[in-house]
Amino acid sequence: MNITSIGETLFDIFPSHKKLGGAPLNFIYHVKKITGRGNIISRVGKDVLGAKALAEIQKLKISTQYIQQDKIHPTGIANIEMNEDKEPSFTIDTDRAFDFIEQTDEAEDLINLDTDVLYFGTLGQRSKTSRETIQSYFNRGIKYFCDLNLRQKFYSEDIIRSSLETADIIKVNYSELKTLNDILFKTEYNTERIALELMEQFKINLLAVTRGKDGSTLFENGERSDFSQTDSDIVDTTGAGDAFSAVLCIGFMQGWDLMQINKHANDFACEVCKVEGALPKSDRIYEDLISLANGF
Repeated sequence: MNITSIGETLFDIFPSHKKLGGAPLNFIYHVKKITGRGNIISRVGKDVLGAKALAEIQKLKISTQYIQQDKIHPTGIANIEMNEDKEPSFTIDTDRAFDFIEQTDEAEDLINLDTDVLYFGTLGQRSKTSRETIQSYFNRGIKYFCDLNLRQKFYSEDIIRSSLETADIIKVNYSELKTLNDILFKTEYNTERIALELMEQFKINLLAVTRGKDGSTLFENGERSDFSQTDSDIVDTTGAGDAFSAVLCIGFMQGWDLMQINKHANDFACEVCKVEGALPKSDRIYEDLISLANGF
């Protein structure tokens, strides 16, 4: 199972510090830790932050072979404010390097020869250049995982429709599902009805609706699984959704049953919330998932 992500690499700028992030990078970091494999296609600026990003990614033991360097546009940043529930809100700068991901022969070979699942989102498609690159890798006879991540106003109905039409797996949060209903259906909101309608219309195999500390609901093949967490020992929720996505993707590809996927994805996201930042420094929290993914 070879998983590739494509999209933004950026720094999360907190009031007191900055952390390397971006959903595609956070996602593939967890995938690589659990499965031992994973690549990312992205772009950073040829600047101080870009050099720092590449150095940190190498330390994370993720290949930088498919991360382009942009001489004109700076490395992406997201300014973050935390609310009283320690949940982040993002203000993401525009015209950043990840908006200009180019099609390359190396990336083409990676998709065609060494990718079983391609992970993507909507933020990485906000600009014409990166959108055309990402969408050029659609319809390749592989599986597609879309984490919508509807940030600010960096999406459109066209981007949403093309993403839904491509994806086998969709992850949205509760408010994003409401937004999808407002854009696509314009009906009275009901989680299950909207989820099933999306799955039927866009031929989606697995749809996850996350609700933060209240857990998540998964839909697959007419089945529904609800799971809620009781652990409230939260330090920082940044990146929790990306941690959830990684386990969701691995579980789907390995054929875990729906409740098993839901429980392990929530448990892992909860563990990530107990540490500062999106990328845990300790490998301890991966041990059970590594054993599970390898069939031990």
